Amino acid sequence: MSTRKIIVLNGHPGQSSLSKSLCDAYATAARETGHQVRYHDLSQMRFDMDYGEGGYKNTKPLEPELEAFLADLEWAEHVVLATPLWWGAIPAKLKGLFDRSLLPGRAFDTRNTNFLGVPAPLLKGRTARVLMTSDTPAMLLGLFYSNAIKKLLARQILGFVGIKPARFSTFAPATGAEGDRVQKWLRKAAQMGAKAA
Repeated sequence: MSTRKIIVLNGHPGQSSLSKSLCDAYATAARETGHQVRYHDLSQMRFDMDYGEGGYKNTKPLEPELEAFLADLEWAEHVVLATPLWWGAIPAKLKGLFDRSLLPGRAFDTRNTNFLGVPAPLLKGRTARVLMTSDTPAMLLGLFYSNAIKKLLARQILGFVGIKPARFSTFAPATGAEGDRVQKWLRKAAQMGAKAA
């Protein structure tokens, strides 16, 4: 089996969470199988979440944590993101991370567009796995909400910069989960990590 370069991002802003445990299980298994892993924990990252007036000309300088994240994103072949589903979307700090780090000129190019005016993606050639914790079962996310969170992540964020396909694994209901259920989820994350899937 060929090895892959993997960036793992725990997108939960709390110091301890199921998202972090899933990331740890994935990353440990990936390393043990010989994959190269670079790990980022949102709860440990300090940065201004406001994009401000940045652009090609007035770019707000990236804090060291953001520069390291973006450099590892450019290095990686496979992106693993764990995030909770909060109010139908991702946590504000995770959205801030994307706002600040997925920059024009590094993640996409608005000066080079297709016939529809869509900017050229600059992070093509990478795949993604999203580990999403939720209290809403995956089936109901589709039935009631048309998988809005998956469309946001797969199309409007990851896909927009060229990271695709993005595959999803949903762990629900997450609140109060413990014991055998959590161990089963951690084994599933580890199995994906071993395969870099």
